[in-house]
Amino acid sequence: MPLPESAVIAAELRTAMGKLTRRVKLEDQMPLGQVAVLGELDRNGAMTTSELAAGQRVRPQSMARAVGLLMDQGLITRRAHPTDGRKSLVELSEAGRALLEEERERRADWLARAIDAELSEEERELLARAIGLVGRLAAH
Repeated sequence: MPLPESAVIAAELRTAMGKLTRRVKLEDQMPLGQVAVLGELDRNGAMTTSELAAGQRVRPQSMARAVGLLMDQGLITRRAHPTDGRKSLVELSEAGRALLEEERERRADWLARAIDAELSEEERELLARAIGLVGRLAAH
């Protein structure tokens, strides 16, 4: 059972991180679901549509539509699966990689500007130290 103060910190941290994540995602210029698919492919490499659907926790039919839209935009490509001829893999195209990097840079730029505008030098130093703590929690 967590300590009472740990439970309070946990609730407040989850709420604050959720708000921050939602605010940063407002900087995206393409639909969140499409950015999520591109990010998944960037992190994990080529995948089947079913694997993407499982990773994003959506129905395979929904992922098939998203993959089709991304292919139409030239952001991903499809190739034969190396060991199973019945399947195909989708992967980021160079255009998809470039667009994903632009989206990430836009998010980071907004966050950097917010940090500069809202936090004192002392608060920025405290935030910088806290990043390691949040990273440790994420790895737990």
